[in-house]
Parts: sequence; structure tokens; C-alpha cells
Amino acid sequence: MSKGHLCLVLHAHLPYVRHPEYPYSLEEKWFFEAITECYLPLIGALNRLADENIDFKITISLSPSLLSMLDDSYLQDKYLKYVERLLELAEKEVNRTRGDAAFHPLALMYQMQLGDIYHNFKDRYHKNLITAFRELYFRGAVELITCTATHGYLPLTGINRESVYAQVKLGVDTFKEKLGFPPRGLWLAECAYQPGDDEVMQENGIQYFFTDTHGVLYACPRPAYGIYSPLLTQSGVAVFGRDPESSKQVWSADEGYPGDFDYRDFYRDIGFDLDFEYVKPYIHPDGIRVHTGLKYYRITGKSDHKEPYNPEWANNKAQSHAGNFMFNREKQFEYLQGAMDRPPVITVPYDAELFGHWWFEGPLFLEHFIRKASREQDLFCITSPVEYLKMDLPLQIATPCPSSWGDKGYHEVWLNGSNDWIYRHLHRGASRMVDLASRHPQADPLQARALNQAARELLLAQSSDWPFIMTAGHMDEYARSRVEEHMVRFNRLDRQICGGSIDEGWLRRLEEKDNIFPNLDYHVFTPLEQTVPVEEKIH
Repeated sequence: MSKGHLCLVLHAHLPYVRHPEYPYSLEEKWFFEAITECYLPLIGALNRLADENIDFKITISLSPSLLSMLDDSYLQDKYLKYVERLLELAEKEVNRTRGDAAFHPLALMYQMQLGDIYHNFKDRYHKNLITAFRELYFRGAVELITCTATHGYLPLTGINRESVYAQVKLGVDTFKEKLGFPPRGLWLAECAYQPGDDEVMQENGIQYFFTDTHGVLYACPRPAYGIYSPLLTQSGVAVFGRDPESSKQVWSADEGYPGDFDYRDFYRDIGFDLDFEYVKPYIHPDGIRVHTGLKYYRITGKSDHKEPYNPEWANNKAQSHAGNFMFNREKQFEYLQGAMDRPPVITVPYDAELFGHWWFEGPLFLEHFIRKASREQDLFCITSPVEYLKMDLPLQIATPCPSSWGDKGYHEVWLNGSNDWIYRHLHRGASRMVDLASRHPQADPLQARALNQAARELLLAQSSDWPFIMTAGHMDEYARSRVEEHMVRFNRLDRQICGGSIDEGWLRRLEEKDNIFPNLDYHVFTPLEQTVPVEEKIH
């Protein structure tokens, strides 16, 4: 009972992207880069720690859309071809840089790393990384949790409570289907919480979730221990608040570790630097230069001048930063343990894709930190929220504040002039889906397929990724088209179902293209019973 608890949480998610109609897709490349640069390096680091019998447990949320892509044979086979092309490029780079003292060792490094990635993906995990995450879970190294079905932003789609229920229930069901056991925690998309959503979580067996700092700090009543002890909602689900101090050390663009000048520069890539004809076979078929992942420079400084990357320097800096992160957490726990009558918990959530993709040395940093922390457990241990809850401490009952972890802490990133137009379509679609489920408690096989596909298209349109991309202004046309296409398909299915004239050939093509949630049952949108409004419950 004297120790503190550090909960490291990595949220692994990508929007559902699957484009068999194109031989090359920039959007599928998001997924391939995440496997190559983030998921496999993280899996390797965690396995090395487990091999050393180091006592730790981190929490990883696997979104249902990501699980569906990891389990898709079409994407698995296409990924192997993607890595094979990179291996071919890496071999060419080894030959091109021969005799170059600065770049040749880096080319050899990439060739070796890509070879390991190819072997592990194809031979060790048989093309399915869900196997790798399950192994880590059963080794006791990770706690795996789920997310809303398509990363739906519940506060903005929650005007239709059935949509909240569908997003949560499908998130839980998909996790159980893919992993083989039920999740105990749930990651709310964008940490976006609205009072009352915890009731749906509780109904679906969820024991805990996360909010940003102010979601807990501004709870009603105010928390006695701030964010350093979980709260218990009225429904009995625990909520953990993000620690801003530890988050800032990694996330901050000005002060965060990833911006150190010795780390690899993300933007300098041979896909942009080298002769066009040389890299042409490895970039977009239309000649659009893209990142290949082979990057030879370090950040160096804030100017355009860049110097060659030095892996030894980067590794030393990752060790140094891990030590600094360790020192700061020790000081935090020293202070908190003197001010609390219970073991404090510091919750540190990050996007998993930061580690390895955006921050090349991120998995190395985590490995160094966990190894250091395991040798000095006098003040704290790295564990999971469920392990903290097992201590059965009395938790304060309170209602968290509406919040998100986006800019300014609420909903502005996902609701502004660039994306507000989508919600009238999403809300109308959800109302129509509830009506369809209500009017068809029984359906013939063809009707049931059309109803299931209508639910599938609506859920895909509800993804929080699309309004986020519109706000960011990068590939916003793609995000806009995704919402439009899914809603056009939904509306056409709605008309066909109501008119009794379902186009089976068109429906089959939709089922093949948007094939997420193959076991989805449209009854998940059956109207919920009338409940007392959340506002009345609070008062």
C-alpha cells in the first residue's frame, strides 16, 4: 500500500480504410506505416521486456476499426507486398551508399529492421498482429481494452442515445470476437465524455474509462484527490483522469522529448530527397512523392540545415530522457504520497502511433523507461487501471465534466465551420436507423443483410476521424468524401428497404467493400426504453 501506481496507456487506432478498387492507396499506406513503424516495434520492445521477466503492465486500447483491418486478409497480403517493395528499396540504398561513412550504416540499419519486420509479420505472427497482442496479454505484459466501434465521438452523436449504445456494444462485441475475452476498460474516442455515457458502458460490462484532466478535476462534486485517484460514476464505472505534467513532457511541441535535436527528423525522407527516377517505383504511381520511411537525418536544429542521423547519439538521448522521465515521476510520487491517505495513481495516456511513427525513438524510450523503473520500485510500479481497482479502495462518487482531450478541452475540434455540416446528416441517419430497426423486428434474409449494411454505413460515417481531418485541413477532401459516400449509401439502402426493392447485386458489392463488423446485427439500433434525462439525474 506504500507504492504509487503509474498507468501507461497507449491508444492504438486508425480510421477504417480499405480500397480494393485501387492498386495503390495513400489511405491504406497510413495503416501500413503504422504496422511497420509503430505496432511491430512496440510489440518487439514489450516482448524483450517480458523475456527479461520485468514486472510491469501497460494498457493498450485496440480500436475495433484497427482490429478489423489487422484481421483482414486483403490488407494483410497487400501489406506484405508493401514491405517487399521497401526491402527492395533498402537493398538499392545499401548499394547506392556503399563507401559513404554517414549514410551506409543507416541504409544497413533499415535493411535489417525491415527484414525483421517482414519475418515477424509473415512467419512469427502469420500476418495477423492480433496474435501478437494476445500473446503479450497472456504474458502479463499488457492489459488490452476496447474503444467505441468506429471511434464515434459520443457527445456529438449522442443526441441519438441508440448511437451511443451501438458504438459501445459493438466495440465490446468486436473485441471479444477478435481477442477471445471481454474487455474490462474502454477508451472513449478523443477521451470525449458526456454525462450518462457511463451508464451504457456499465450495461456492457465496462469497469473503467479515461477522460482528460479537466474531465475529472471539474467533476461534481469536486474530487478530494484531484486526478490522482479514480472517481466512481453514479453507474459504478471508474474514471481515470490524464496527468498533465507527464503528458506535457512527451506531447509538448516546445518542451517534449521527441523534438530533441539528436532524434531522427521525420520530414527528411529519401522519397523527397533523391532523384525522381530513382525513387519513382517506390512512391505513388501518379508520381506524387511520399514518405518511404528511409530517413537519414536528425532534427539538428530549428533551421532547414540537417546533419546525418546518429543512432548511437539517439539511443543515448532516449536513455537520458527515460531517466529524466523516471526522476520526475519519482518526485511526483514523493509529493503525492505525503499528501494522500492512499496510493496515488498517475495516468499517462498517449496515441500509440506517436511511438515509432512520429517519434522514431519512442519505443526505445519506453523500453528504457520501463527497464529503469523496474529496478527502482520503492516509490511506484507500472501497472494497469484494473490492478489499481483490485485494491478495492473506497472511491469518491462524482459525475465527470463534459470534456475531450482536443484543443481547448471540449468539442471545438470536431464541431466548427469546417465540419459542422456533417451532424445533421448523422443525426437524421441515426433516427432513420432506429426507425428501421423498430419497424423490422423480424426480417427475411435479404432485408436483414440490407439492414445490417445500412447500420454499417452509418457507423462508418460516425467516425471522429473525418471531422478531425477536416479541421486539420490535410486530406480533408478524402474525409469529406468518406462521410458523403457512407451517407449516400445509407440513404439508398433506407429507400430500398422501405420500398421493398433491394438491389442484391449492389448490396453484395457494398458488403465486399465495407466489410467491417461481419457479425453486426441491426437490432443493436433497437429503440432504447425512455430514461430520465441526465440533467435531472445530476440535480
